[in-house]
Amino acid sequence: MKPSLVKGTRDFGPEQMSKRLFIFDTIRATFKRFGFLPLETPAMENLSTLTGKYGDEGDQLLFKILNSGDFAAGLTADGADQLPLHSKALLPRIAEKGLRYDLTVPFARYVVMNRHALALPFKRYQMQPVWRADRPQKGRYREFYQCDADVVGTDSLLCEAEIVLMVHEVMRNLGIEQFALKVNNRKILTGIAEMIGMPGQEGALAVAIDKLDKIGQEKVLDELRGRGFSEESLTALMPIFSVEGSTDAVLARLKEWLASSETAQRGIAELQETLQLVSQYGLDQSKTELDVTLARGLSYYTGAIFEVKALGVSIGSISGGGRYDNLTSAFGTSERLSGVGISFGVDRIYDVMEELSLFPADAGQGTAVLLVPFDADGRAVALPLLNQLRQADTSAEMYPDLAKVKKMLDYANAKRIPLVVLIGSEEVQTGQLTLKNMLTGVQEKLTADELIAFVTRS
Repeated sequence: MKPSLVKGTRDFGPEQMSKRLFIFDTIRATFKRFGFLPLETPAMENLSTLTGKYGDEGDQLLFKILNSGDFAAGLTADGADQLPLHSKALLPRIAEKGLRYDLTVPFARYVVMNRHALALPFKRYQMQPVWRADRPQKGRYREFYQCDADVVGTDSLLCEAEIVLMVHEVMRNLGIEQFALKVNNRKILTGIAEMIGMPGQEGALAVAIDKLDKIGQEKVLDELRGRGFSEESLTALMPIFSVEGSTDAVLARLKEWLASSETAQRGIAELQETLQLVSQYGLDQSKTELDVTLARGLSYYTGAIFEVKALGVSIGSISGGGRYDNLTSAFGTSERLSGVGISFGVDRIYDVMEELSLFPADAGQGTAVLLVPFDADGRAVALPLLNQLRQADTSAEMYPDLAKVKKMLDYANAKRIPLVVLIGSEEVQTGQLTLKNMLTGVQEKLTADELIAFVTRS
């Protein structure tokens, strides 16, 4: 049978992995500079941990893992003990575990389980794959990596300000200069729901508004009608689609429009303080934009929300996050632990950088030097040299077979190895090794010490 890949998943060859590692290393270095510590959690979680945290639509995208054993015995036969196939009571008999949907909920579960050992506030970063049973399309995969950084155990808006700074640093270190960091606050959306006569429906409002970029205003309104929003409520909602201008102008308009909502006013005040803290840091050429239609469909957000989009490409958001006040309480803890975090989508960032040709020329570089001995005597010279190059922190390898020179040089070209050391009988006798630049074709004679010094300077 011809081998194939599961839809929505991909293989990554050496060149792609080298570029992906450039992204991982860049993000990891930024996380560490901001004081975050590494953490990993299992790929599998109990379904009781995952369900109910992402809203109805998110729950439908969970990959469930079938229980082992003859779990299906009796499920299709008629009988008094038969459970109907649509019964919720049937699910635990079929599946008790699922693949993680994101890294935030497993992090919250970890915090609750290890609260006694954690010094608060606790700052962690996590870089692992997640899985969603989504429809595969450009920029959307069923298996993809997220790089998360979260702070839990503090309400300080300094954390939100640091996320804004961290996003700017990551994007610029990756070479993505043209991007927009959109910010909003879920309290504002809660206040809007109250103001239009639909209190308690901010979740449904957020899920619909979150699709504005994808389906447009009219279809958003149609979805809200389907969720029970009256025409009167939709008429009162219309200003949300036209609030624009400078940050100060938008904040002033929101204060006026939502004057009757204490919740919305708290959200506006939080936004103002966050942006003021960012300003005090001295961030140059900020790409931050206040967008009142930014909703982030995940149901656990309660405060600030963030979304990052690269400009000039037809790819969705490459980063997002926000404040969550009640997530740990979902695991039965009486202690309220507020958290805030940001997640970078490596796969979409990769697609953006490929489309815009932003990867550095050496991002996919593997071996820097290839040693090519012509015979056994040449190999005896090459082996200690190979050890010296590696001790000098140079990526080096030796062609394993005593083959024709052309075959070995073709190997170097195929792997894009820039430097080749030719070691034949003449080189063995004189101690002058031939260094060939595969990019220019230039050759020169160097002693082993001179060669090592030259390579380490390059």
